[in-house]
Amino acid sequence: MSLFKKKKYITISSEKLSELQNTEANLPVIPNGMWVKCPKCGSILYKNDVQDNFKVCPKCNGHLRLNANERIAMIVDEGTFEEFDANMLAGNPLDFDKYEEKIKSMQKKTGLKDAVVTGRGDIYGQKVVIAVMDSNFMMGSMGSVVGEKITRAIEKSTEEKLPIIIFTTSGGARMQEGMFSLMQMAKTSAALAKHDEEGLLYISVLTDPTTGGVTASFAMLGDVILAEPKTLVGFAGRRVIEQTINEKLPDDFQTSEFLFKHGFIDKIVERKKLKEVLGKILEMHARR
Repeated sequence: MSLFKKKKYITISSEKLSELQNTEANLPVIPNGMWVKCPKCGSILYKNDVQDNFKVCPKCNGHLRLNANERIAMIVDEGTFEEFDANMLAGNPLDFDKYEEKIKSMQKKTGLKDAVVTGRGDIYGQKVVIAVMDSNFMMGSMGSVVGEKITRAIEKSTEEKLPIIIFTTSGGARMQEGMFSLMQMAKTSAALAKHDEEGLLYISVLTDPTTGGVTASFAMLGDVILAEPKTLVGFAGRRVIEQTINEKLPDDFQTSEFLFKHGFIDKIVERKKLKEVLGKILEMHARR
């Protein structure tokens, strides 16, 4: 039986073994930020694959949210974008508690002054005014700065006889500004009415989510209304509507697919095709 016994060459205590196993040299090295989780299907994805796919999940085709600068880089011809009103800052008209601190925190986090970036640029060589909302800044809520910047962009496009494209994403009116926020609905809509009187083109692109006062104003006033797939679009919340009408709503209610089916939007466009579709619409309008 001694033939089958193993020889003991060295003995390591369990405490020593635990130390050796847990040293940094023996732990796997995984760089931070290498993986992302799809908010739609929950899949864990390699970040570079998602970036290369226009920030669209390769598993479920879920369109992850873009910030304003990413959107501009994706849509506008490289080197042609000129920003408007870059340093416009929000006040605190209602003396809302800690509102200034919240704004400064968001500015530091996002690198933006507020929840929209506006400017002029080219799409396949065709000049256009563009406004891009950013949900990373207080959920894209519409305060007086957002409304003013969008209104000025519309007025600039009217003055220069240019089309305007507005990419919407918003949680609605900014509660810290109360009635000043709600006034932006009428102001932006009035500017678009003058733009329309000049026979100029307005394209609205709905991105996830587009809700509240933005939906009830400029988001749904486009001559052409496009949307990304599975975008949440609505005014009041689903539960509020169900409790008000005492009925169960369809599962796809308040999605871009539901709106398209019922004629509220003109086309659902995947992100990788969006610039091409916008270019074709601009070209057709220019030939009128």
